Amino acid sequence: MFTPYDWQEGIGHRAQYIEGKLAQGAAVLAVSLNEGILVFTYRRQARKIYEVYDRLIFAGLGQQSDVDSLRLAALEFASKEGFNRSEEDVTIQRVAVAMSTAVKQAFNDFRAAPLIARTLYAEVNGTPAEDLYYALDYDGDYALSRRVAFLAGNEEKGSALAAALTEVDPTWSVAETLDKLKAIWASTLDEGQEMPANLSPEAVLMERSSERENRFRQLYTEDF
Repeated sequence: MFTPYDWQEGIGHRAQYIEGKLAQGAAVLAVSLNEGILVFTYRRQARKIYEVYDRLIFAGLGQQSDVDSLRLAALEFASKEGFNRSEEDVTIQRVAVAMSTAVKQAFNDFRAAPLIARTLYAEVNGTPAEDLYYALDYDGDYALSRRVAFLAGNEEKGSALAAALTEVDPTWSVAETLDKLKAIWASTLDEGQEMPANLSPEAVLMERSSERENRFRQLYTEDF
């Protein structure tokens, strides 16, 4: 007979398994500047930062297939919302809550493998103070923040990132901020650990200005 204790123990084992997989994931950092939302990380091959709708951005940490599944689900949900309602109704809150439900169901369903991913959903608005960030964990829980956000492999690294990111001033230039974010990201490496040779930087700016048709701008080495 399956008891509540068995269920709780099973959930604990699933959480322990996922956290072990995520522990070595490359942190994702996001900050609000006057120019827009800047997201920075390092990656191996596949991209980790994407646009899911106008003004909305997605980033992930974890197993690439699971990150891609959540990205595509978010893109599909946002597109349907825009078609069935209006573009103004497509908010990062609605996207994040919808993804939270799907992730929670996957985590609690012992008949299937859980999603090994932490994901970040962000919305650029009129000012840095109005930008919204939703960080979604592997169990479906999410946290709302403003001005800065991050994804980290474990809680210890996350606490250090939260403190460091608050030092970023919204008036800084993109180049100046990227220098700071690279230094913050490097601080997540274990003591004595060198930067893995197979990682390359990835950065995206979701521009605040609506003058350009596409606000989502990938930054390249010459921008760093």
